[in-house]
Amino acid sequence: MPQIHENVHELTVGQLSARSGVAVSALHFYETKGLISSRRTAGNQRRYTRATLRRVAFVRAAQRVGIPLADIRDALARLPEERTPTREDWAQLSEAWRAELDERISRLSRLRDHLSDCIGCGCLSMKNCALSNPDDAFGQKLSGSRLSS
Repeated sequence: MPQIHENVHELTVGQLSARSGVAVSALHFYETKGLISSRRTAGNQRRYTRATLRRVAFVRAAQRVGIPLADIRDALARLPEERTPTREDWAQLSEAWRAELDERISRLSRLRDHLSDCIGCGCLSMKNCALSNPDDAFGQKLSGSRLSS
């Protein structure tokens, strides 16, 4: 991993990419989505504060657990721009995401547990299909498991 001298307070996009392991194009994308920010030099080159490394790590960690970028942006917007997210920041924000993740885990567990039912059937047209019609949500209104448009 390339080392950056401690006297360097701003990073080029290439340095940020090398240190974070995130592609330059992804960093540009993060910037357009409001996840990170930069200033422009007189030559119109991006410069990032060293704190941006922690913000990128924060974004990547949240993405790994399936948090949508819009939710990550909203979370980062509540933090002061001039400092890096701390362990306490992560704890507070991840607690807010816990219920959503628990629900996602529950849905995936149900999907896993009922997957062989539909593979065994093969048609996905059962009235009580656990994949296409969980909990028979539409069974009272329609026949089969699919909605027509």
